[in-house]
Amino acid sequence: MYYRPTYGMMGPGVKNLLLANVAVFVAQILLPALVNPYLFGLVPQLVVGKLFVWQLVTYMFLHGGFGHIFFNMFALWMFGMELERTWGTREFVKYYFLTGIAAGVSSLLWNWGSPYPTIGASGAVYGILAAYALFFPDRYVYIYFLFPIKMKYLALILGAIEFLSMYQNDGIAHIAHLGGMVVGYFYLRNRYKHWGIGQDFFKNLFRKKNPWE
Repeated sequence: MYYRPTYGMMGPGVKNLLLANVAVFVAQILLPALVNPYLFGLVPQLVVGKLFVWQLVTYMFLHGGFGHIFFNMFALWMFGMELERTWGTREFVKYYFLTGIAAGVSSLLWNWGSPYPTIGASGAVYGILAAYALFFPDRYVYIYFLFPIKMKYLALILGAIEFLSMYQNDGIAHIAHLGGMVVGYFYLRNRYKHWGIGQDFFKNLFRKKNPWE
């Protein structure tokens, strides 16, 4: 038996996450001394040395600029709404924070001892992208609103880019993105194995039929 999602208003999970991220971003602009990235961003040196463990959650709500928050929130809205309808709000929010924290732990382990903060919801958003690819692998999305590509291929391409970019010193937390995707994949593969989610994802990569459509 397969779930066919119903369409309607934005769920409270996505809506509240959007509002929280936007509110914190506005506070970053208006009250920069209060919303300090070294206090609320993910600083490995402080998490390990001073046990600032809350940073594994709070770093997700800070962003480095309008483009950063816009694309993260756009992806959260675009893919998160249907996932929330499929799973329910509680499971969706749990998954969001699970992948976001996993992304933070990945960054922490990769940049052990770093004094510089990592910020942004990208790790959780990449987890959302992985989830959408598992549940709706043959759903088409449009790159730059022009070029169609199936979600399963897009997720793999993005994952490959993050993997190949891990050693680049470009200021982007590639390992966090990859960590969110990998942990999300294994969580969903186990959580929804009775639906067959993720069990034969790579084996069926080039199959055309999608039971979720």
